[in-house]
Amino acid sequence: MVSAVALLVRERFAPLIHADDAAIRAATGVTRVHPALLTALLDWQWLFQPTRVYLVATLVCLWTLLGKGLRGRSWWAFLTMMLGWSVALTVKYVVRRARPLVEDPVSHAPGYSFPSGHVANAAVAATALTLLLWPLLRSRTARTVAVAAGVVVVGLTGLDRVFLGVHFPSDAVGGVLIGGGLVLASYAGYVGWNPPTDTSRPGRGVGP
Repeated sequence: MVSAVALLVRERFAPLIHADDAAIRAATGVTRVHPALLTALLDWQWLFQPTRVYLVATLVCLWTLLGKGLRGRSWWAFLTMMLGWSVALTVKYVVRRARPLVEDPVSHAPGYSFPSGHVANAAVAATALTLLLWPLLRSRTARTVAVAAGVVVVGLTGLDRVFLGVHFPSDAVGGVLIGGGLVLASYAGYVGWNPPTDTSRPGRGVGP
């Protein structure tokens, strides 16, 4: 799926390009006439810079490693997130899509456009942290809240990039597919390799 979207973007598939351009014009038109929305979008952009996201995520990994005894899971989550960060950046240089051109831009961003780095890294962190914390979330309510929170963060990050006019909608979709897909594939490999119980602390069997 990711490869298909990337190919359509790289080959400038006309229906996708037209839909992306129309969405950017409409979204930035809304942002331009709502200064409070623009401020909120810029604040969200600052808050979810990948470096900040991964700093918080690393602290969570340290907490689960040192405080909860989830040694294998914590290392898996941390290394997967670092890999995801690198992969998202690498794909940008493979596809080399230019940023949206808006007549009266509301924001600017450097680098290439596909995939959205903010969205890809938010998807990587949200998915990895949810899976990392899953054994500690004992109730269905807690697990539902964790999944919902991740979906909301990733979704709002995607909307932020589009309404600021710095990414096309397909860039955001690509970010979700790359980030979420990479973590799920990594986790499938980790579960297949890891023993069924975490033996990093005697007497604690919280799963892989």
